[in-house]
Amino acid sequence: MNASPSGRDARAWVEVDLAAVVENARTVARVAGTRLLPVVKANAYGVGAVAISRVLEPLEPWGYGVATIEEGAELRASGIARPVLVFMPARPDLFDAYHAHRLTPALGDRASIHAWIAREGRGGPFHLEIDTGMGRSGVRWDELEPLAGLLDTPYLEGCYTHFHSADRRDGSADAQLERFKAAVARLTRRPPLLHVANSAAALRGKPFALDVIRPGIYLYGASPGEGLPSGKPAIALRARVVSIRKVRRGESVSYSASWTASRDTTVATLGIGYADGLRRSLGLKGEATVLLNGARCAVIGLVTMDLTMVDVGDGRAAVGDVVTLIGDVDGQGNTLDQFAAWSGMVQHELLAGLGPRLPRVYR
Repeated sequence: MNASPSGRDARAWVEVDLAAVVENARTVARVAGTRLLPVVKANAYGVGAVAISRVLEPLEPWGYGVATIEEGAELRASGIARPVLVFMPARPDLFDAYHAHRLTPALGDRASIHAWIAREGRGGPFHLEIDTGMGRSGVRWDELEPLAGLLDTPYLEGCYTHFHSADRRDGSADAQLERFKAAVARLTRRPPLLHVANSAAALRGKPFALDVIRPGIYLYGASPGEGLPSGKPAIALRARVVSIRKVRRGESVSYSASWTASRDTTVATLGIGYADGLRRSLGLKGEATVLLNGARCAVIGLVTMDLTMVDVGDGRAAVGDVVTLIGDVDGQGNTLDQFAAWSGMVQHELLAGLGPRLPRVYR
């Protein structure tokens, strides 16, 4: 992942306000009243796992959550020494890699738990995933009792579950929490760490906090659910104008002649496209806008692999001008939530999809 001190020479880039990330982390920890286990998987949702982990170190989180061994190894190579929990269900044939990088596995079946504990005294801590309704991995909440004897081990450091709808106030998170608590009660010993709360659940307060919380999307300024606040904006997506042209009434723009001018107008072409993570259909509904020289300009036609067109109308535009797709300029702009909605994506999907061709500029 590229990281540049300036976007001055870039055709498009992602700006990251690290102070805002820290403020959001402090806020969610204060609401929950417990320690942080920031989730920095998928390169911190595309924002930069090493940069985010380093800036959160002064908050003394318990550790960091990643999805893969490679992501954990990257944190170790950058000097991160706190525990790193790998949420991908661990395979016994990869256990040596966990030990080599001092990573904590997530285990959720008898075979992998037994293999981890039995590794010639080199087991080490692990976390047990309990499936309370997500239905993708982990031991079922109602099938834990047969494993109680195997789990009576000091290697069991934590238990956790994933909520499927913590962003909705439909009672499902409460039901999953009760299933989780009932499952843990069947263990011979309570492990030191119980954790269930993503950003949405953590912001609902202490009932979901338990021993640590796992914030992700809230750290970057998004609202994680219905009726929940957004974090302080931390992400901006900007691109430069690379071409200007006059388009006459009745003429078309982009593939499949997907937009037709209803009047004589000016079209600006931006140096960013779907290979950088924009949705190809972004400009088809006529809703999405960008900010160019203080004016809102509609995205038009199909987004192409490397380029996106916007309707400038009678506004001012020149090659090299900076356009804001996500973020703020003088009190105007688009939030991450709004741009994700125009894109037909959740905020996590949008951020994680911003491609490696875009430099990350940290401030």
